[in-house]
Order: sequence, then structure tokens, then C-alpha cells
Amino acid sequence: MIGIVVPACNEEDYLEACLKAIQQAIQSLAPVNRHVHVLVVLDSCTDRSLEIVQNAGMDYLECDFRCVGKARDIGVRHMIQLGATWIACTDADSCVDENWLVQQLNHQPADVICGVVEVDSWQDFSAITQKNYLQHYQDVMNHSHIHGANLSFSARSYIQSGGFKALSSHEDVQLIKRMMSMDLKVIWSNLVRVKTSSRVKGRVPEGFSSFLHQLERTGIAVK
Repeated sequence: MIGIVVPACNEEDYLEACLKAIQQAIQSLAPVNRHVHVLVVLDSCTDRSLEIVQNAGMDYLECDFRCVGKARDIGVRHMIQLGATWIACTDADSCVDENWLVQQLNHQPADVICGVVEVDSWQDFSAITQKNYLQHYQDVMNHSHIHGANLSFSARSYIQSGGFKALSSHEDVQLIKRMMSMDLKVIWSNLVRVKTSSRVKGRVPEGFSSFLHQLERTGIAVK
């Protein structure tokens, strides 16, 4: 079974589109006949996020951590307990590509796959920021980017590495560094793609939104 884990903290503006994109990716995988289970981890949500998940018919857990690392970890471990052998992670403000799951299977055997992200809109940023970002970002195979919004791994690798730590940001980077230190097979693919929000106010300190706005202010890519 493939498990998909989506942490969400008050994501009513983006969550419906996120879940629709996941459903399309599952439909594209249908000829392969692999069971897929989607789990949304609702962390400290006070908006319509729960209603949106219920309307979509998705499974969910509720918690009150206000910590994306903890939210990801309980979601992944729940999926493993249900029998998932491969886990794919994305974010509630992101939309996975239609072939997101198909490409993950095409890359097997693998212990870990790090995919790429596209910015959904540049309307809140200057042309120079967009140019600087695109010059910095490696949208190629064998890139070096790590995004919690586009990260997948085997259940065995996750357990062996100790999983996501209780961090409010960079829990994804910490996990991949530990996996690399274990000499696990990491595939850096630009065929596994996700489109992510360029919103002004992110949910995670030092996350992708913060990176974009730091680039806007200073013109320096710091991630």
C-alpha cells in the first residue's frame, strides 16, 4: 500500500485543490493496481479544513501540536501501522502533478525520492526575484533540493532513520541528511513534481514562503 500524508494547519484556502490534485494522481496510477490511502493530519485547525477533508472523503487525524515535524511524523507512523510500505508526503498548500505517483513507481527500487517544486504564481514578486529564483533553482535530475511538499520514502527507511523530528521547520532537511548518512538510495528527480503556493504568509517559520520573501527583500538565495 502507498500512503500519502498531508499536514494541514488552517489551510481552507488551499486544501480542496490539494486533495483534488492527489485524487487525480491516484486515478493516473489506477492501471498499476496499487492501493493508495490518503491521510490529512489536521494540526490545530480552527477553520474549515476538517469540513473540506470530510467532503473529499479522505481519512484524517486531529492533533494540537502546532509543529509540522510532529504532524508529519504521526501521519507517517499511522500509515505504516495501516500497512503502507511506501509513503509520499506533500503539503496542504501544494498541488501534486498528475503523474506524481506514477513517476515515484518508475524510480523504483529506491529508499527515498526527493522531487522538485514549481512556484504557482509570481504576481506578488518582482521580476528580478523571479529571475534570481529560477537561476538558483535546479529543475533537473540529480538536483540538490529537499522539500517536505515533495518527499517520498519506504517505510523501512523511515523507521531506520528515526523519522521526522519535532521541528517547526527544516524537519525534511534533517530527515534526508540522516538518510544520506545511512547510505540509503536517494533519488533526486525533477520528474516527480509539485506546484506549491507563493502565498505571502506561510505557516512554517523559515519555510518555502519565508525563503521567497527573503529573496524578494535581499536578492540573495539563502536556502
